[in-house]
Amino acid sequence: MLFIRSVLLTGLFFLNWIAFALASLPLLLVPRAWVLPVFKAWGTSSAWLLRAIVGAHVEVRGAQNIPQGAALIASKHQSAFETFALAPLMPDASLVLKQELNRIPLFGWWTRKLGMVSIDRSRGVRALKQVAESAQAAFDEGRQLIIFPEGTRRAPGAPPDYKAGAAHIYTSCDVPCVPVALNSGLFWPRRSFVKYPGTIVVEFLEPIEPGLDRRAFMARLEQVVEAASDRLLVEGAANQPPPPLGEAALTRLAELAPAEG
Repeated sequence: MLFIRSVLLTGLFFLNWIAFALASLPLLLVPRAWVLPVFKAWGTSSAWLLRAIVGAHVEVRGAQNIPQGAALIASKHQSAFETFALAPLMPDASLVLKQELNRIPLFGWWTRKLGMVSIDRSRGVRALKQVAESAQAAFDEGRQLIIFPEGTRRAPGAPPDYKAGAAHIYTSCDVPCVPVALNSGLFWPRRSFVKYPGTIVVEFLEPIEPGLDRRAFMARLEQVVEAASDRLLVEGAANQPPPPLGEAALTRLAELAPAEG
Protein backbone atom coordinates (compact mmCIF):
# COMPACT_ATOMS: atom_id res chain seq x y z
CA MET A 1 0.00 0.00 0.00
CA LEU A 2 2.83 2.44 0.84
CA PHE A 3 4.39 1.71 -2.54
CA ILE A 4 1.14 2.59 -4.32
CA ARG A 5 0.77 5.75 -2.26
CA SER A 6 4.35 6.70 -3.05
CA VAL A 7 3.70 6.21 -6.77
CA LEU A 8 0.66 8.47 -6.50
CA LEU A 9 2.62 11.06 -4.52
CA THR A 10 5.47 11.11 -7.02
CA GLY A 11 3.10 11.55 -9.94
CA LEU A 12 1.10 14.31 -8.29
CA PHE A 13 4.24 16.00 -6.97
CA PHE A 14 5.60 16.45 -10.50
CA LEU A 15 2.22 17.36 -11.96
CA ASN A 16 1.85 19.98 -9.24
CA TRP A 17 5.23 21.46 -10.09
CA ILE A 18 4.51 21.50 -13.83
CA ALA A 19 1.09 23.09 -13.28
CA PHE A 20 2.54 25.86 -11.11
CA ALA A 21 5.47 26.45 -13.46
CA LEU A 22 3.36 26.66 -16.62
CA ALA A 23 0.44 28.60 -15.15
CA SER A 24 2.85 31.18 -13.74
CA LEU A 25 4.89 31.76 -16.89
CA PRO A 26 3.54 35.32 -17.30
CA LEU A 27 5.08 36.11 -13.90
CA LEU A 28 8.53 35.79 -15.46
CA LEU A 29 7.90 39.31 -16.76
CA VAL A 30 7.00 40.91 -13.42
CA PRO A 31 9.10 41.83 -10.35
CA ARG A 32 10.43 38.99 -8.24
CA ALA A 33 8.26 40.01 -5.27
CA TRP A 34 5.15 39.09 -7.25
CA VAL A 35 6.49 35.58 -7.84
CA LEU A 36 7.36 34.82 -4.22
CA PRO A 37 3.78 33.95 -3.09
CA VAL A 38 3.51 31.46 -5.96
CA PHE A 39 6.80 29.84 -4.96
CA LYS A 40 5.59 29.52 -1.38
CA ALA A 41 2.23 28.14 -2.51
CA TRP A 42 3.99 25.44 -4.52
CA GLY A 43 6.10 24.38 -1.55
CA THR A 44 3.14 24.41 0.82
CA SER A 45 0.95 22.43 -1.57
CA SER A 46 3.74 19.86 -2.04
CA ALA A 47 3.95 19.38 1.73
CA TRP A 48 0.17 19.01 1.81
CA LEU A 49 0.36 16.24 -0.79
CA LEU A 50 2.90 14.42 1.37
CA ARG A 51 0.56 14.60 4.36
CA ALA A 52 -2.64 13.77 2.47
CA ILE A 53 -1.31 10.82 0.49
CA VAL A 54 1.39 9.24 2.66
CA GLY A 55 0.46 10.55 6.10
CA ALA A 56 3.75 12.35 6.77
CA HIS A 57 2.93 15.45 8.83
CA VAL A 58 5.23 18.40 9.39
CA GLU A 59 5.87 19.91 12.83
CA VAL A 60 7.79 23.18 13.05
CA ARG A 61 9.62 23.94 16.28
CA GLY A 62 11.53 27.05 17.29
CA ALA A 63 9.40 29.32 15.13
CA GLN A 64 10.49 32.23 17.29
CA ASN A 65 13.98 31.79 15.81
CA ILE A 66 12.83 32.25 12.20
CA PRO A 67 14.47 35.50 11.07
CA GLN A 68 12.47 38.34 9.58
CA GLY A 69 15.45 39.91 7.85
CA ALA A 70 18.80 38.96 6.36
CA ALA A 71 20.16 35.70 7.74
CA LEU A 72 21.92 32.54 6.70
CA ILE A 73 19.84 29.41 7.29
CA ALA A 74 22.14 26.39 7.71
CA SER A 75 20.01 23.27 7.52
CA LYS A 76 20.63 19.58 7.89
CA HIS A 77 19.96 17.87 4.55
CA GLN A 78 18.54 14.35 4.62
CA SER A 79 15.89 14.37 1.92
CA ALA A 80 14.34 16.13 -1.05
CA PHE A 81 11.75 17.37 1.44
CA GLU A 82 13.75 20.36 2.65
CA THR A 83 14.35 21.62 -0.89
CA PHE A 84 10.70 22.68 -1.15
CA ALA A 85 9.35 22.76 2.42
CA LEU A 86 11.75 25.12 4.20
CA ALA A 87 11.43 28.28 2.10
CA PRO A 88 7.66 28.74 2.66
CA LEU A 89 8.33 28.91 6.41
CA MET A 90 10.32 32.13 6.03
CA PRO A 91 9.46 35.64 4.84
CA ASP A 92 11.65 35.70 1.71
CA ALA A 93 14.05 32.79 1.37
CA SER A 94 16.21 31.53 -1.45
CA LEU A 95 18.42 28.45 -1.65
CA VAL A 96 21.99 27.70 -2.61
CA LEU A 97 21.72 25.28 -5.54
CA LYS A 98 24.05 23.43 -7.89
CA GLN A 99 24.65 25.49 -11.01
CA GLU A 100 23.63 22.56 -13.20
CA LEU A 101 20.01 23.03 -12.10
CA ASN A 102 19.88 26.40 -13.86
CA ARG A 103 20.31 24.59 -17.18
CA ILE A 104 17.11 22.56 -16.80
CA PRO A 105 14.41 23.98 -19.11
CA LEU A 106 11.59 25.70 -17.23
CA PHE A 107 13.06 24.83 -13.81
CA GLY A 108 16.13 26.95 -14.51
CA TRP A 109 13.99 29.90 -15.56
CA TRP A 110 12.34 29.90 -12.16
CA THR A 111 15.54 29.45 -10.13
CA ARG A 112 16.97 32.54 -11.81
CA LYS A 113 13.76 34.53 -11.47
CA LEU A 114 13.53 33.71 -7.76
CA GLY A 115 17.11 34.81 -7.17
CA MET A 116 18.45 31.41 -6.15
CA VAL A 117 22.20 31.38 -5.52
CA SER A 118 23.96 28.87 -7.75
CA ILE A 119 27.36 27.33 -7.10
CA ASP A 120 29.71 25.90 -9.69
CA ARG A 121 31.44 23.25 -7.62
CA SER A 122 34.01 22.61 -10.35
CA ARG A 123 35.61 25.99 -9.62
CA GLY A 124 36.71 24.99 -6.12
CA VAL A 125 37.80 27.93 -3.93
CA ARG A 126 36.84 30.46 -6.60
CA ALA A 127 33.25 29.26 -6.34
CA LEU A 128 33.14 30.30 -2.69
CA LYS A 129 33.92 33.91 -3.59
CA GLN A 130 31.19 33.95 -6.23
CA VAL A 131 28.65 32.43 -3.83
CA ALA A 132 29.54 34.95 -1.11
CA GLU A 133 28.98 37.83 -3.54
CA SER A 134 25.59 36.44 -4.61
CA ALA A 135 24.67 35.80 -0.99
CA GLN A 136 25.54 39.37 -0.04
CA ALA A 137 23.20 40.66 -2.75
CA ALA A 138 20.38 38.58 -1.25
CA PHE A 139 21.18 39.81 2.27
CA ASP A 140 21.24 43.43 1.06
CA GLU A 141 17.60 42.89 0.04
CA GLY A 142 16.75 41.61 3.53
CA ARG A 143 16.31 38.02 2.38
CA GLN A 144 17.12 34.69 4.02
CA LEU A 145 19.47 32.25 2.30
CA ILE A 146 19.17 28.51 2.87
CA ILE A 147 22.32 26.44 2.58
CA PHE A 148 22.96 22.78 3.28
CA PRO A 149 26.39 22.83 4.98
CA GLU A 150 27.14 19.19 4.14
CA GLY A 151 26.54 19.90 0.47
CA THR A 152 24.44 16.84 -0.26
CA ARG A 153 21.91 14.59 1.41
CA ARG A 154 23.15 12.53 4.34
CA ALA A 155 21.34 9.54 5.79
CA PRO A 156 19.89 9.98 9.30
CA GLY A 157 22.60 9.12 11.82
CA ALA A 158 25.46 9.33 9.30
CA PRO A 159 28.68 10.94 10.57
CA PRO A 160 28.67 14.69 9.82
CA ASP A 161 30.57 16.00 6.81
CA TYR A 162 30.41 19.81 6.93
CA LYS A 163 31.93 21.77 4.06
CA ALA A 164 33.39 25.29 4.04
CA GLY A 165 30.59 27.04 2.14
CA ALA A 166 28.37 28.04 5.06
CA ALA A 167 31.34 29.30 7.08
CA HIS A 168 32.62 31.32 4.13
CA ILE A 169 29.27 33.05 3.67
CA TYR A 170 28.93 33.65 7.43
CA THR A 171 32.36 35.24 7.82
CA SER A 172 32.24 37.16 4.52
CA CYS A 173 28.74 38.61 4.87
CA ASP A 174 28.59 39.31 8.61
CA VAL A 175 25.03 38.05 9.12
CA PRO A 176 23.48 35.83 11.83
CA CYS A 177 23.11 32.15 11.08
CA VAL A 178 20.06 30.13 12.11
CA PRO A 179 20.88 26.40 12.33
CA VAL A 180 18.12 23.96 11.41
CA ALA A 181 17.85 20.33 12.51
CA LEU A 182 15.33 17.84 11.12
CA ASN A 183 14.53 14.16 10.74
CA SER A 184 12.99 14.14 7.25
CA GLY A 185 15.25 11.32 6.07
CA LEU A 186 13.39 8.85 8.27
CA PHE A 187 10.14 9.38 6.39
CA TRP A 188 11.40 10.48 2.94
CA PRO A 189 14.62 8.47 2.67
CA ARG A 190 17.24 9.40 0.13
CA ARG A 191 17.67 6.88 -2.69
CA SER A 192 14.32 5.32 -1.86
CA PHE A 193 11.11 5.58 -3.82
CA VAL A 194 8.83 4.77 -0.87
CA LYS A 195 7.81 7.46 1.63
CA TYR A 196 6.55 6.67 5.13
CA PRO A 197 3.92 8.09 7.52
CA GLY A 198 4.97 9.90 10.66
CA THR A 199 5.94 13.34 11.90
CA ILE A 200 8.72 15.20 10.14
CA VAL A 201 10.12 17.69 12.64
CA VAL A 202 11.84 20.87 11.44
CA GLU A 203 13.51 22.70 14.31
CA PHE A 204 14.91 26.21 14.01
CA LEU A 205 17.65 26.54 16.63
CA GLU A 206 19.05 29.56 18.47
CA PRO A 207 20.77 31.96 16.06
CA ILE A 208 24.54 32.14 15.91
CA GLU A 209 25.30 35.84 15.94
CA PRO A 210 27.93 37.25 13.55
CA GLY A 211 31.47 37.74 14.75
CA LEU A 212 32.92 34.24 15.20
CA ASP A 213 35.95 33.21 13.22
CA ARG A 214 35.57 30.44 10.67
CA ARG A 215 36.80 27.60 12.83
CA ALA A 216 34.74 28.60 15.86
CA PHE A 217 31.63 29.02 13.70
CA MET A 218 31.98 25.62 12.04
CA ALA A 219 32.52 23.90 15.38
CA ARG A 220 29.48 25.57 16.92
CA LEU A 221 27.25 24.96 13.90
CA GLU A 222 28.12 21.29 13.74
CA GLN A 223 27.72 20.82 17.48
CA VAL A 224 24.25 22.36 17.76
CA VAL A 225 22.84 20.85 14.56
CA GLU A 226 24.15 17.35 15.24
CA ALA A 227 23.01 17.36 18.87
CA ALA A 228 19.49 18.40 17.85
CA SER A 229 19.47 15.95 14.93
CA ASP A 230 20.42 13.11 17.29
CA ARG A 231 17.52 14.04 19.53
CA LEU A 232 15.12 14.09 16.57
CA LEU A 233 16.49 10.77 15.33
CA VAL A 234 15.66 9.14 18.66
CA GLU A 235 12.23 10.74 18.65
CA GLY A 236 11.49 9.79 15.05
CA ALA A 237 12.61 6.20 15.53
CA ALA A 238 9.97 5.89 18.26
CA ASN A 239 7.21 6.93 15.85
CA GLN A 240 4.23 4.54 15.64
CA PRO A 241 4.39 2.84 13.24
CA PRO A 242 8.19 3.14 13.25
CA PRO A 243 9.91 4.10 9.99
CA PRO A 244 12.49 1.71 8.55
CA LEU A 245 15.93 2.50 9.96
CA GLY A 246 19.03 2.32 7.83
CA GLU A 247 22.42 1.10 8.96
CA ALA A 248 23.66 4.59 9.82
CA ALA A 249 20.57 5.32 11.95
CA LEU A 250 20.83 2.00 13.79
CA THR A 251 24.52 2.54 14.48
CA ARG A 252 23.96 6.05 15.77
CA LEU A 253 21.02 4.98 17.94
CA ALA A 254 23.21 2.29 19.48
CA GLU A 255 25.87 4.90 20.23
CA LEU A 256 23.28 7.18 21.82
CA ALA A 257 21.65 4.43 23.87
CA PRO A 258 23.94 4.74 26.94
CA ALA A 259 23.41 8.49 27.06
CA GLU A 260 19.65 8.08 26.60
CA GLY A 261 19.52 5.41 29.29
